[in-house]
Amino acid sequence: MLESTSLSLLFIILFILLLLSAFFSSSETALMSLNRYRLRHLENEGHAGAIRSSQLLERPDRLIGLILLGNNFVNILAASIATVIGIKLYGENGIVIATFALTLIVLLFAEVMPKTLAALHPERVAFPASFILKPLLFLLYPLVWFTNLITNYLLSLFGVSAVESSTSAINREELRIALIEAGGLIPKRHKEMLVSILDLEKVTVDDVMTPRNEIEGLDINAALPDIIKQLSHCSHTRLPIYEDNMDNLIGILHVRKTLHLLAQDNFTKESLSNIVKESYFVPEGTPLNVQLIQFQRQRRRTGIVVDEYGDMLGLITLEDIFREIVGEFTSDLIDEDKDIHPQEDGSYLINGSATIREINRHNQWSLPTDGPKTINGLILELLESIPEAGVSLRIENYIIEVIQTADNTIRTVRIWNEKEQDV
Repeated sequence: MLESTSLSLLFIILFILLLLSAFFSSSETALMSLNRYRLRHLENEGHAGAIRSSQLLERPDRLIGLILLGNNFVNILAASIATVIGIKLYGENGIVIATFALTLIVLLFAEVMPKTLAALHPERVAFPASFILKPLLFLLYPLVWFTNLITNYLLSLFGVSAVESSTSAINREELRIALIEAGGLIPKRHKEMLVSILDLEKVTVDDVMTPRNEIEGLDINAALPDIIKQLSHCSHTRLPIYEDNMDNLIGILHVRKTLHLLAQDNFTKESLSNIVKESYFVPEGTPLNVQLIQFQRQRRRTGIVVDEYGDMLGLITLEDIFREIVGEFTSDLIDEDKDIHPQEDGSYLINGSATIREINRHNQWSLPTDGPKTINGLILELLESIPEAGVSLRIENYIIEVIQTADNTIRTVRIWNEKEQDV
C-alpha cells in the first residue's frame, strides 16, 4: 500500500508523524518538570490545565506508558514511511540514507528541541498537552493498562512498586534552599524572616538570653523610696524580683501593675509582693522553636534560664525570640550599636559582653558560634587565661586585639576582618 502512495503524500504523513513525536516528547518532559507546589496552587484556584495535569500525574506510570506508547508508535511508523521514501528516491541505498536522515531529524526536531522548550517552559507545554492526553488516556486505557500490568510485574521482581506514589513533601533544609533560591518572587525581608523561622531549632535560649550579670532586677528588701525610684526609671516591662541577691529569686513583676498601686496610694512591699508572679524556669539548651511553643502554652513572656543544678544563667523573653525572626524592632533595640563601634581604619571596637551572634548579624561576619556566646568568652576559651591589654590573636580571617580588661573579664576588643581590609 505504501509503495503505491505518492511521494508528496508520504512526505506529508511523515511530517505529521514528526509533529506527533515532538508533541509526545515535549509533553513528557513538561509534565515531569512541573513545579508540584505551583501546580497545586493553580489547581486550588481552578485552573483547568493544572487540574488535568495534576490528574495525569497522580499515576505517573500510566502517563509515561501512554506517552511512550504513542511516541514509539509514531516513530516506528515514521521510520517505515521514511524507508519507503528512501527506496523510491534512491533504490536500495535509500534504506541507509533514510535511516541516517530520519535519525538526525528525529533527534533534532522531535527530541532535543521540543524537550528543551518543554524544560524551559513546562506550564506552557504541559497545560495545553493535558487537554489531549487526558481523553487519549481514556481511549487507549485498555492498552495502557495491559502495558503497565506487564511493566509493574517486571518491576515487582526487583522489589519496586510502581503504584507507590512518591511523596511531594520536602524537609526543612529543602524548604530553606527553596526560599533562598526564590529570587525576586519573595521580598528579601520576608525571605529572611521565613529562613529565620526555619533556623529557630538551631538556636537555643542560651544564644539569645540576657546573661545573669546584665539582668536588671529589683531587690524587695531595698528601701521603699529606692524601689519606687527604680520602677519609675525602669525601661523594662517585666523585672525579676529577689531578696538581697539574684540567688533568692521571688518571681517576675509586671511593672505596669505597680502604676495602679501608686495611683491608689497603696504602694507597700506587701502589696508589691502580692502582684509578683511566680517565676517560670527554662532549662538551658532549649531550642527557640520549642521555647516559643512553651511560652504560648504557659501564657508567659519571660523565663529564667537555669542550668542542670537549678542555678540562674540568664533571662529569656518572648521579644528575644521575635528578634531572632524579624530582627530589631523597637527604637531602643535598634541602638545595638552601643556594643559595636565602627572605626575609620575599618576595624570595630566591640564590648566584650557583646554576643557573637549579634556581631555576626550586625557585620555580616562568620565568627564561630558553636562554643562561647560572647566575644569575651570566645577569647578566654582560646587563650585559656585572662589576657592583658594589647594581646592579639587570630580567629580564621579575624584579627582580635584586647583593648581593655577589668574584673576578670575583657571589656573592649578591636576586631579587623582581613577580607574587608583587602577589599
